[in-house]
Amino acid sequence: MSQRKTTFFYVLLIAVASVAVGMVIASRLDLSPQSSAQELAVPALNSSPLTGAMDAGTFRNIAKNSSPMVVNIRTESKRRAQEMTDLFGGDELFRRFFGQPESPTPRSRPRDQVTFAAGTGFIIGRDGYVLTNNHVVEDATKIVVMLFGQPEREYQAKVVGRDPLTDSALIKMNELPKEPLPEAKFGDSSIMKPGDWVMAIGNPFNLAHTVSVGVVSASERPFEVSTGRYQDVLQTDAAINPGNSGGPLLNIRGEVVGINTAIISDQARAANIGIGFAIPINAVRSVLSELRTGKVTRGRIGVEIRTVPTDALAEFGLKEARGALIVRVDSEGPAAKALEPGDVVIEYNGRLVKTREDLVNMVVQTRPGTTVPLKILRDKQEKSVSIKVEELNLETEGARRTEEPQEETSGGFGMTLKNLTPDLARQLRVPSATTGVVVTEVEPAGPAARGGVQRGDVILRVNRQPIDSTAEASRRLQGVPNGGTAFLLVWRRGQELFLTVRKE
Repeated sequence: MSQRKTTFFYVLLIAVASVAVGMVIASRLDLSPQSSAQELAVPALNSSPLTGAMDAGTFRNIAKNSSPMVVNIRTESKRRAQEMTDLFGGDELFRRFFGQPESPTPRSRPRDQVTFAAGTGFIIGRDGYVLTNNHVVEDATKIVVMLFGQPEREYQAKVVGRDPLTDSALIKMNELPKEPLPEAKFGDSSIMKPGDWVMAIGNPFNLAHTVSVGVVSASERPFEVSTGRYQDVLQTDAAINPGNSGGPLLNIRGEVVGINTAIISDQARAANIGIGFAIPINAVRSVLSELRTGKVTRGRIGVEIRTVPTDALAEFGLKEARGALIVRVDSEGPAAKALEPGDVVIEYNGRLVKTREDLVNMVVQTRPGTTVPLKILRDKQEKSVSIKVEELNLETEGARRTEEPQEETSGGFGMTLKNLTPDLARQLRVPSATTGVVVTEVEPAGPAARGGVQRGDVILRVNRQPIDSTAEASRRLQGVPNGGTAFLLVWRRGQELFLTVRKE
């Protein structure tokens, strides 16, 4: 009997020891299951209708309940100081452009500049995750977050993931306060309609947690977030100013329906005039899981597209304005063997293409490697093709656009144009979201010069049609008959000017 007790004792001892050793090994080797509590969960979306009565306390309650989850963001970044000569092809072209005499002594290169900026964000995870705009933290070497009610306390943060196409970025605080962090609630941006009440909370001009109220002025407004690429946005008249970028746009329930990202100013000053834009939260939420991994994957088929001209629908075989017109096909892209310039894409992967923005959004949301069917109109005949989507690389795409040569407009206007790049726009102090082309050379005594065009002018419209590239400007100018007049809307030193130039 004692032998049985002894055997049982040793068996029990070995079992306990095994469990203990196993726990030690697992802890040393990090083999134990990890809690998912620290993983960022995609916030739920409230799609219920916006109903209910409003009273004197409605906006006060939204501001009170939502302000704690809004944070102020300060950034530092270093960049090589860029001279104007760099943007216009060197000293010689710069002197011809601005008429400056040649310097007898060489100039030293300017030092790197440290720039400071301010923005806004909002907390979406108790473990310190914050959503903001990509342009708020892009290239930042230092990011500091300040919480509501703690103006003197700064929390260092780092970038987790960025997505230029939704102008969104996910950052994470390196340390947390003792008190639990409040989290934002998401509303359904797809149900927002013109006239719906909204509230913006942000850090305009470093005035922390400023509240402004307005309505949705328009929904699904195409907005250029990257050269040649657009995102549908919410337009609002709620006051948005520099520093509001990255802050939440809230519905009447205090739920985030957008991320405030840009304004249209009066060009003489960068301030609110009642036209602001917010990236719909549904678009950001759809890439939130990928932002958490540090990379958002997008699709590309390698084409340049335009809106089908309304005065040429019959020539393309259309009875109504719809589809996307192919104007250029990348010879090495996925569409090279399937599409041709002049094709009109009317259906993509079983979905109707109503506008050019529809096609762009469908393509970028397609997982690379997927083969999708398209329906096109070619020579007024419907045709089906298939394309294998590849991965979009914005840096490569941007480099190709930057390397495009200047394109001299032929047809008797006597001026040379260059695409308005973001760097050139900043150097010329052109307001953000402006599209156009820069006049880099004007022939003395030529038609453009006689019409009042000057070097450095930014042509915004030709014959009342907006311009977004030198190719578009050339096409419209070449369409003017000899002896005819081109109407030009140009931006010059903070003002818009209407000029008339007769073609020779």
